Amino acid sequence: MERILIIGATSDMGQAFAQACALQGSSIMLAARNGAVLDRMAKDLRARTEVAVSTHAFNALDMEQHEVFYQGLPERPDGVICFVGLLGDAAACQQSFEAARRVLDTNLTGVVSILDLVANEFENRGRGWIVGVSSVAGDRGRAPRYHYGCAKAGLNAYLSGLRQRLFKSGVFVMNVKPGYCRTKMVAGWDLPTPMTSEPDEVARVILQGLHRKQETLYVRWMWRWIMWLIRVLPECIFKRLKI
Repeated sequence: MERILIIGATSDMGQAFAQACALQGSSIMLAARNGAVLDRMAKDLRARTEVAVSTHAFNALDMEQHEVFYQGLPERPDGVICFVGLLGDAAACQQSFEAARRVLDTNLTGVVSILDLVANEFENRGRGWIVGVSSVAGDRGRAPRYHYGCAKAGLNAYLSGLRQRLFKSGVFVMNVKPGYCRTKMVAGWDLPTPMTSEPDEVARVILQGLHRKQETLYVRWMWRWIMWLIRVLPECIFKRLKI
């Protein structure tokens, strides 16, 4: 039975992924800040499946406690996926470095802190898989949320370098870029249906990607080409666009 650690498990995508993993028989370790939601998730999963489910308090911003958290897990995971993310308020980030730093630390620094611990263990034992959930926003910085995009661009580079480092050890690293997804993070947005996924779809596609060993995964195929076009636009044109 595969043991999976889900970090940021209370997010909509995290909850969908936990359910999908439990239904396929994996043992689940749920980690997030909101203990009440974790307990409800665990109770539901235990009622619907026969897999082992445990809950663990985790705060991406409390980096001094990450090693204590990871070493305190009841079992060593075979795979780890991190859904931690914060969109933040773009205007607040522009006016307040504290707001900007929270976005940067949540989406990048805190993720790197915990995944480095995972990577070191997996490298030593020569097996395992790591999935980081990034964003298409990291493919090119855009004015509406450039602090968020900056953090996700850093996460993209981190996962690419981590993949190269761990390849020779037999550890698989995947970068997931969901694009638009109907979650609490974008509640109220008018999203284009053909480009917008659901949390259950994201979970299913990630599991398929793990099986196929897809290293960079765009949940809906059109995002790969949309972001390719955005990346190749000359700066003299791109800076005049409202995208």
